[in-house]
Amino acid sequence: MTANTYDAIVVGGGHNGLTNAAYLAKGGLNVLVLERRGFVGGAAITEELHPGFSFTTFSYALSLLRPEIIHELDLVKHGFMPLLMPTSFSPMENGDYLLMTEDEQFNDLEIARHSKRDVDAYHRWGHDLDRVIQLAKPMFDAAPPDIFSDDPDDQADVAWMMKQLRGADKKTLHDLVRFLTGSCADLLDDYFESDIVKSSIASSSIIGNRIGPMSPGSGLVLLYHLIGEQDGHHGVWGFHKGGNGGFTQVLQRAGEAYGATVKVESPVDHVITKDGTATGVVLADGTEYSAPIVVSALDPRRTFTELVDPRELPSDLNDAIRRYRFQGTSAKVNFALDDLPVFPALKGRIDQFGGFVNIGESIEYLERAYDDAKYGWYSQRPFIDGAIQSVVDPDMAPPGKHVMSCFIQYAPYELKGSDWDTERQPFGDTVQAVLEGHFPGFGELVLHREVVTPLDIERVAGLTEGNIFHGEFLAPQMFFMRPAPGYARYNTPIDGYYQCGSGTHPGGCVSGGPGKLAAMRILGDQRP
Repeated sequence: MTANTYDAIVVGGGHNGLTNAAYLAKGGLNVLVLERRGFVGGAAITEELHPGFSFTTFSYALSLLRPEIIHELDLVKHGFMPLLMPTSFSPMENGDYLLMTEDEQFNDLEIARHSKRDVDAYHRWGHDLDRVIQLAKPMFDAAPPDIFSDDPDDQADVAWMMKQLRGADKKTLHDLVRFLTGSCADLLDDYFESDIVKSSIASSSIIGNRIGPMSPGSGLVLLYHLIGEQDGHHGVWGFHKGGNGGFTQVLQRAGEAYGATVKVESPVDHVITKDGTATGVVLADGTEYSAPIVVSALDPRRTFTELVDPRELPSDLNDAIRRYRFQGTSAKVNFALDDLPVFPALKGRIDQFGGFVNIGESIEYLERAYDDAKYGWYSQRPFIDGAIQSVVDPDMAPPGKHVMSCFIQYAPYELKGSDWDTERQPFGDTVQAVLEGHFPGFGELVLHREVVTPLDIERVAGLTEGNIFHGEFLAPQMFFMRPAPGYARYNTPIDGYYQCGSGTHPGGCVSGGPGKLAAMRILGDQRP
């Protein structure tokens, strides 16, 4: 074997690419990972953008990481260190708030302050949700069946899926269908009457998608986020020591321990093909690497229209990728702070900052934020999913100082009548004004502010149209249709060319699911 020859080449060193490479290397393949930037991580990185302050520039939390990946890749040995985010804090403009913790009795009393009726409703919601998750989760953890194939193995997978659904009681199956097709607002109206209780849940129904909580499809986005877990508890989020950049460094070490090679500053120009078969890649500088297996961890548009010539692909796949919707609508605003923000009703306390700070106090608030984006502009009163990460991990900022990561909805990739280079600072000012309205004096604490627009996400992280999920996370682009009907099982029409990015099942967030499932397909194809 020559120096530039490998068993498999993975294009892209994001978390799915690294997960894929680690599994392939563990399976005995000589694997090369090629990352265009000077460090791995893709959108899951940590950077020092202000002296002494570590910023999770893009992706900023853990929840959907599949537990089996932690064990199968022995990630703890390589430094895996998740930190629980035990609270969810929803401040309101009138000075009130909703603070949820790990203490069930505390939560009951907290909900009762807003609605005594909603205490029992919250327990009913949790019970019904758990049954839906138990029904749906096996399908998120497995490769999607090819319902268009006559192959006996594929038909067996379809039969397994139908058996899984037929085993559910009528109510649970009906609830699942409502999640998959309906709106989050309708679901929550069946249980709750308090605006703040509903919105604290509904905020997870809009993350990363150009929909509002009243839109059909928002139920699916909510369900996907609630399937995530920490230590077996669904819907609970965590933060990796050192941020998500710390996590992707763990993945790199794990892959290298199994024998994988990682090369940074190695942008791939295109995949080499011969007679419909992948044989390697060419870098932007002309360097060639050979391998009978090439895996793209990039999004579907880049995988099928940039790395390979679309003329080598069947027309139905080209048509599907042309119709595939990205429509990035999320942004980040990150702050270096001189001290903790002060919420007047909880002055002197810190426990409310142990998890996420959700600003969006009603379904109507969230929907009106979406209305701005629907007509081509960023939200004038945006939803903010904030986290003062230095409370969870003090090493993220100097002693007594803090770093706050704010995920923002909505910020459409295309602005009507302007552009993001023009609107970057006005958008940042809009976000900061909302924070000031909830935390008086917030602006006086700001030492540094970083505004990350969807255009930045595309330019820097390489995500088409700045979509954090590699494509909209809605039913027409899910399961056996992600990224295209008939092309959802990680292989492609080009022999030896595979896909493992978040544009494949089960989708976005830091889950590692696409990387692992693609590796299982590749290793399975190698067996005689």
